[in-house]
Amino acid sequence: MRFLSRLLLGFLALLLAIPAGAAILLGALVLDPVASVWLTQGALAGLHAGLSDLAAGLPPEGVALIVAGLAKASFVLLAVPPALVALVGETLRWRGLLWYGAGCGLVTAALPWLVRGAVRPCVAALAAEARVTAILFLAGAGAGLVYWLIAGRSAGRPA
Repeated sequence: MRFLSRLLLGFLALLLAIPAGAAILLGALVLDPVASVWLTQGALAGLHAGLSDLAAGLPPEGVALIVAGLAKASFVLLAVPPALVALVGETLRWRGLLWYGAGCGLVTAALPWLVRGAVRPCVAALAAEARVTAILFLAGAGAGLVYWLIAGRSAGRPA
């Protein structure tokens, strides 16, 4: 019975932590001036490409591919880190705020670096990537803290 209640509590905590991380990520991207310009330029370029394809009579497959790619990236950045940190924390019965907050933030921030697998030598690119890494850390830390508030504080307590 204890296992089932922990599983349901963890599931509820993840259901609330993932949107919290998404809201923090969206807010940070909108409030950061560099990221805001980057998002605006990317959105305008995507809108222009989509309208050009429609005007040329091409099916909107490009838009579907972009939406699918964004959904996959969102899942990897917003759902996988809190789930991974929660799984490890629950398994090892860790209740620490630092584990859930900083651990989830570090995993989220490290994902783009791990996926790419190499460091770019350009100094300007490193500065921009450092900003994005900080934003991803904040989003992951926020998701981890929400999970900790709901389920992490009671991990490993006796029944």
